[in-house]
Amino acid sequence: MSASASTSPSLPGGDTGRMDGRAWGVLLVLCGAIFLEGIDVAMLNVALPSIREDLGLSTGMLQWVMSAYVLGYGGFMLLGGRAADLFGRRRMFVLWLVVFLLFSGLGGLATEGWMLITARFVTGVAAAFMTPAGLSIITTSFEEGPRRNKALLVYSGTAAGGFSIGLVVGGLLAAVDWRWVFFAPVALSLVILVAAVTLIPASPRPDREGRGVDLAGAVSVTAAILLLVLGVERASHVPVALTAVTIGASLALFLVFAAVERRAASPLVRLGLLRDGGLVRANLAGMLFAAGFFGFQFVAVLYLQELRGWSTLQTSFALIVIGVDAALSPTLTPRLVARFGNARVIFGGLLLAALAYALFLPVGADWTYPAMFPSLIVLGLAFSLAYGPLTIVATEGVAEEEQGVAGGLLYTSFQFGAALGLSAVTAVNVAATDGTSPAAQLDGYRAALVVPLAAALVAAVVSAFGLRGRSGTAGGPPVASGAPGVPADGVGAGDRVPS
Repeated sequence: MSASASTSPSLPGGDTGRMDGRAWGVLLVLCGAIFLEGIDVAMLNVALPSIREDLGLSTGMLQWVMSAYVLGYGGFMLLGGRAADLFGRRRMFVLWLVVFLLFSGLGGLATEGWMLITARFVTGVAAAFMTPAGLSIITTSFEEGPRRNKALLVYSGTAAGGFSIGLVVGGLLAAVDWRWVFFAPVALSLVILVAAVTLIPASPRPDREGRGVDLAGAVSVTAAILLLVLGVERASHVPVALTAVTIGASLALFLVFAAVERRAASPLVRLGLLRDGGLVRANLAGMLFAAGFFGFQFVAVLYLQELRGWSTLQTSFALIVIGVDAALSPTLTPRLVARFGNARVIFGGLLLAALAYALFLPVGADWTYPAMFPSLIVLGLAFSLAYGPLTIVATEGVAEEEQGVAGGLLYTSFQFGAALGLSAVTAVNVAATDGTSPAAQLDGYRAALVVPLAAALVAAVVSAFGLRGRSGTAGGPPVASGAPGVPADGVGAGDRVPS
């Protein structure tokens, strides 16, 4: 099937970027789902101390409450993206939203650590299927150009807003009872589910002729990603030899996957998709950006709570300023993209991220909030400039029947980057902290802050390769049909014909 042979109904609106009520309704439902995913993770982060106290969890088991979700989410994301392409995006979105709802509720009813860990793993798997399905509904319902760009930037801003708001809401709910951190997403899920069934249009059953399920590819790549995320996530908590064995086994399975895909009649991931320079750059830059972003937040929370003695709620309110991107992504970023193109906006966002981390490097034991504020507000601006345009470039020019896979690749990169960043800053912090004194703790935090700075700088270097070419504006020439990719500016690429 060619990129122009649409299997999803395109929402009317033309190429001006304006959307009618129906289009906004569909977009708001999908934004609600990504908001749900963001708020769910953020609320749990701030509720962990209360969970440990109530269930009597050890530090190791408490860490698995977070790791289980990361494994389910990161490990099954690519499979989830392909399932959306093969079995129907709306169908997968609604089905796994129901699973997300049920297991979030079961997490709130948990009375033992293993029950909570199991619920979090299945919730992560549900998000892994639901998220790429939602993203691919956007990319196949809104034709490439201003409307899709606007939809994706609103979508990315909502995701960031969910995480930022979740920090505060989680602190408030945990102060009442940590179980509400799980019950609140259930109520939100029900609202989104009803709206999804009502507003998201049914699409024809995908033509699966010659597109069977690549079981060998699915098993090998899912196992490879699970082992890779597990190895990185646990690197700072287990012996180095075990980490090396785990990551080595993961790399071996990736080689098996590549061999399987070369011979498969209907591969899980068409390897030719990875020859798209824009897609590969977006995934690499996205992985590094997520590593820096989540690594920085982790160090900042440790600094505020462990060294400064701030409460969970104080910390949440301090960091919420990063959520300014929820307002900037759908307002400022589209104008910048229209004028300068995605590649330049991404590059600028990554440089701003590096600046934000650099400004926080000299952090002192008695820094006032005004001293921290420049780093936090610049990071919020950086997120608004980088995250949405990265999503656009990673899905632009990709044939409709591969949009789910493209979304799965991107979110796998984000999730793995987050795990990599958290593991790296933890390892550096532990290695650089010589003692328990405030001065020793501060030395550890300063050393760990170099990790996000380095990640942002490398991401900027990767994205800089997208700046080369004939045009630096959003109006660059499209790539010829049959050669999916992006032009130098990252905009207007691909062979899709708007339907």
